[in-house]
Amino acid sequence: MNKLRRRSTINLVKELDAFPKVPESYVETSAFGGTVSLIVFILMALLTISEFFVYQDSWMKYEYEVDTDFTSKLKIKIDITVAMKCARVGADVLDVAGAVIASKELKYDDVSFEPSPKKKMWYQILHQIQNRLREEHSLQDVLFKSALKGYFSDPVPQNDSTSNSQNSCRIHGQIFVNKVAGNFHIILGKPIDTIKGHAHFASLIRNEAALNFSHRIDHLSFGNDVPGHINPLDGTEKMTLEQNMLFQYFVTVVPTKLHTSDVSLNMHQFSVTEQERLVSNEKGSRGVSGIFIKYKLSPLMVRVTEVHMPFSVFLVRLCGIIGGIFSTSGLVHRLIGYFVDIVCCQFRLGADQSEEVVPD
Repeated sequence: MNKLRRRSTINLVKELDAFPKVPESYVETSAFGGTVSLIVFILMALLTISEFFVYQDSWMKYEYEVDTDFTSKLKIKIDITVAMKCARVGADVLDVAGAVIASKELKYDDVSFEPSPKKKMWYQILHQIQNRLREEHSLQDVLFKSALKGYFSDPVPQNDSTSNSQNSCRIHGQIFVNKVAGNFHIILGKPIDTIKGHAHFASLIRNEAALNFSHRIDHLSFGNDVPGHINPLDGTEKMTLEQNMLFQYFVTVVPTKLHTSDVSLNMHQFSVTEQERLVSNEKGSRGVSGIFIKYKLSPLMVRVTEVHMPFSVFLVRLCGIIGGIFSTSGLVHRLIGYFVDIVCCQFRLGADQSEEVVPD
């Protein structure tokens, strides 16, 4: 009884087979069919390998939300060289709340403004990357993925020139500010606090040559340090022969949370708009000559997440590739065979008619 039940079950399953079976005696093999089959298998293998690489790759997903953190401090890290003696310039931060962060946390080093050959090469590489970032924004995704892996993470090479002409001042260090709008400025004279407010003591500096604010920004970042992340102003160089130039950088800082397969951290990106003009009271262009980096914080926060293709999606795409190639190749093979049969029939028909017309 059990054997009969098994046979009846197998017969029932066979009757439910919806796929037509063609007997081997009805199948005609040909060189053309074998060639098409070989091409199909090669194409299938190539597309499968390509799909596997796509599955291994990842892309960055950007989401936006309101930044609710207003109590923490924001770190500003700067490394800038000004074409003046350190005794003649001063740097500090003044925010909209009236808080003044003095330059005690910044270091002043007398250096040569002319960079060393090693540093010139570093600038060239950095400028090429900056230009690519402006033209191809997808390069930023590559930099995000390579964060903390050592790419572009070497510190800025310092001048190793033997020149004794230390006619410039390197201002570098980090300061912590409130998360409100403010400006970091470098102007003539050392900063002092008075009863009336913030000022720079420059009355003893009367040499007009001291007002050359040519400068080079080696590094400017907000928030936590992220090796591999290139900031918009890194490597910026401004040269001028005028004595009363005002350089302004309007910066919008965007809080960013980065989540990749290797790292999860909080950072800050920023965009910048530059402006420079000559300060001349005679021409109606008023102001204070110097370098001003005016920053403000965006109320929105960007969440950057590295996304991978799910394995189920990979299987569905792979099945679609294999099934699509099989269906398309069979259709193309039948169409080509159909047209070949038509051409051959017309050729044979014409040959037969020509044989009948020939007289004995």
